[in-house]
Amino acid sequence: MMETSKKIFPTIGIIGGGQLGKMFIQKSSQWSVPVNILDRDASCPASVLANHHIVGSITDGNEIQKLADISDVLTWEIEHIEVDKLIELQQQGKTIIPNPEILKIIQDKGKQKLFYQNNNIPTAPFFIALNREEAKEKLTQTTFQKMAVKTCTGGYDGKGVFITDRNSILENPKIIPFDGELMVEEFVPCKTEIAVLVARNRKGELAVYPAIEMEFDPQSNLVSFLISPANMPLHLEQRAEQIALQCAEAFGSAGLFAVELFLSENDELLVNEIAPRPHNSAHHTIEGFYTSQYEQLLRVLLDLPLGSTHLKMPCAMINLIGPETGNGKYRLKYFNELNTLSGVYIHLYGKEESKPNRKLGHITIVQPSREKVLEITQKVRTLTEIEIL
Repeated sequence: MMETSKKIFPTIGIIGGGQLGKMFIQKSSQWSVPVNILDRDASCPASVLANHHIVGSITDGNEIQKLADISDVLTWEIEHIEVDKLIELQQQGKTIIPNPEILKIIQDKGKQKLFYQNNNIPTAPFFIALNREEAKEKLTQTTFQKMAVKTCTGGYDGKGVFITDRNSILENPKIIPFDGELMVEEFVPCKTEIAVLVARNRKGELAVYPAIEMEFDPQSNLVSFLISPANMPLHLEQRAEQIALQCAEAFGSAGLFAVELFLSENDELLVNEIAPRPHNSAHHTIEGFYTSQYEQLLRVLLDLPLGSTHLKMPCAMINLIGPETGNGKYRLKYFNELNTLSGVYIHLYGKEESKPNRKLGHITIVQPSREKVLEITQKVRTLTEIEIL
């Protein structure tokens, strides 16, 4: 049966073998689509499900070549990979989705902001500086009072971001905890942060998911909670979806794009970042939507029609994050109690160790009404303790 399926479907290669890869393979396995992965961790989450696991670095072009040699279509689940090799492979005729040229933009926060500016995509005012001293100099030419300073490259999952104020930098630019090229963005007071997921297939057809509201943990700067549908006026939700579609069209590539936006206190929607891959902000689509983000990406990679982006029922998601208390083996302390709750779905990623602020899993809550979602979420929040063993 497996040999037949390999003739029906192309083999997909994923650069990276984390939880996104694992959840993608869980979906692709329903159709018996073979999936290979490249990840240096022999026990990464996706390793237990992959058709073939190349143990190697995602920043090593030779290892990416090995994955390409045994896969028909390549994609990725993390941005910090060797993009020049992907561009070379694409020029040689390998199918890579999304277009790896997009990664050249996404990997550099400065280039990403310039991309928004050049494509008339609304975003917060910013400037780019080569280092801390130039940031101080350029700051004097702005009216920024509070700002987010971001390292242009290497930041991930809340890292590489420093919130500060004008006087602090003017007095001592060395308070910025990283040097090198920086993107300095005016801090925009906002009501909430939202995300909109867009899929674009190879024919250029688009499908957009409803906007979701996000809450962030103030310490880790990671998403701690999200809910769909968002509690926002219809005209603003439609505007957010329009902006997300504009972003996908500007990229001009097939793929899955998670667009994160600020909703300012003046009801202005501003794009913060875009992830050209499955995203933490859309895990709830597995149980809450007719087509999950993983099935949607699978459809794009296999050149199939896009699936429905309609909500089945109101839903929410809580991230399970490693506690600050240390590293080590762990367990979800109230696993049994959580499993007594109707409409609550636990996803554990299978990471061997807990580390401070490490994503270890998530819980989706699906209920008939938004009010009921919030009610059950309150119960779930009391049962999400990760215990270090």
